[in-house]
Amino acid sequence: MLRMVPLKLGRVYRCVKLLAVVALLVVLLMNTHSLLASFQKNELTDRRFVSLNKCPACFGTSWCRKFMNGQVSFEAWGRLRFLDVFNVKNVYFAQYGEPREGTRRVVLKRLGSNQELADIDQKICKRATGRARCDLIQGVYKTEFARLNGEVRLLTPEVVEGWSDLVHCPSQRLLDRVVRRYAETKDSGSFLLKNLKDTEKMQLLMTLAFNPEPLVLQSFPSDEGWPFAKYLGACGRVVAVNYVGEELWSFYNAPWEKRVDLARQLMDIAEQLTNNDFDFALYLLDVSFDNFAVGPRDGKVIVVDAENVLVADKRLIKQNRPENFDVWYESRFEECDKEACLSFSKEALCSRVTVDHNYYAVCQNLLSRYATWRGTTGGLLHDPPAHISRDGQLEALLDECTNPRKRYGRFQAAKELRDYLTQLGASSASLATAR
Repeated sequence: MLRMVPLKLGRVYRCVKLLAVVALLVVLLMNTHSLLASFQKNELTDRRFVSLNKCPACFGTSWCRKFMNGQVSFEAWGRLRFLDVFNVKNVYFAQYGEPREGTRRVVLKRLGSNQELADIDQKICKRATGRARCDLIQGVYKTEFARLNGEVRLLTPEVVEGWSDLVHCPSQRLLDRVVRRYAETKDSGSFLLKNLKDTEKMQLLMTLAFNPEPLVLQSFPSDEGWPFAKYLGACGRVVAVNYVGEELWSFYNAPWEKRVDLARQLMDIAEQLTNNDFDFALYLLDVSFDNFAVGPRDGKVIVVDAENVLVADKRLIKQNRPENFDVWYESRFEECDKEACLSFSKEALCSRVTVDHNYYAVCQNLLSRYATWRGTTGGLLHDPPAHISRDGQLEALLDECTNPRKRYGRFQAAKELRDYLTQLGASSASLATAR
């Protein structure tokens, strides 16, 4: 009797094993197409891969010829489709070749996860038909985007206000700038919306509504000194931007002198986006280590994710004079146990001339002891040399810039912090020269 038990258990085990194998085969047979697809290569010449088949519900077509001609090719890992599961942000590195310029590295971005892009399709369909699914191409022509076609002369604030962060509080001056610098048209340079083709208008409006990052890069280009990656072009729902360098996080444990230089540049970016000769304040609403990159040659810090940038027209604020428009606005510090937390009021950013938001965002999320990223705290300026720690000035300035103890303390602390970091950088350079 005792010998029968192991025998029965062995038979049961074999039966379960057989059933498991059969079940696996059934699953594989049912998903043969998906399985085979996962081992296929990503191809920029594939219209469906770049979502060119969804235009004009896309970001543009200016680089399609380069894609189709093979001038742009994925680097090794980008070609392997089964690795896309790890590429949540849909960001690819590629090589772009020009006969006269040679080959250079570029970044290809879908500007959203697969789910976020699917949500765009659903939103278009719901706007067009009230249903979550529809013929996308027909549907987009039944949305408010299409109603702006025809002989509409200008893109006006009343039409697009609140569509995205870029146009949360738009001015006519900003919208004219966006249309005039729109790079997905051959007839750029005019602020008249009616000068664009119908498909170009649809692309511009869809980009403005769902992910305005390409328009931020076009309207405030790196060629004019703005601290953003250079926009190159688009094909379908894939946009190409210039490769900047490694993300800022890669420098978290860099030598102290390097981190001081990067911190000073970050504060300079905060100042430039807040106060500039154009009287546009560009407020960074999403500030984290992976939204900045550092050039390998010049060491320059650049913003590489510009989706969540709110643009306020200071000239319009001064002209309209909303309540308390000339009262300095202080961002409110709030401790948070999550990564890259920020507290802000979009209404205040849109209605005040003097705002400390960018200083607050850089100090809290990147530089100070409150900065938390990938399970690490301490910020970019962690573990300063002993003589700087003893002095205490750096810690005091970072604390005041993050969580000010006195009224308007952050404004003064940000200015003093920039000066202090510049002095530290100069001292480091002098020591290096003396050696």
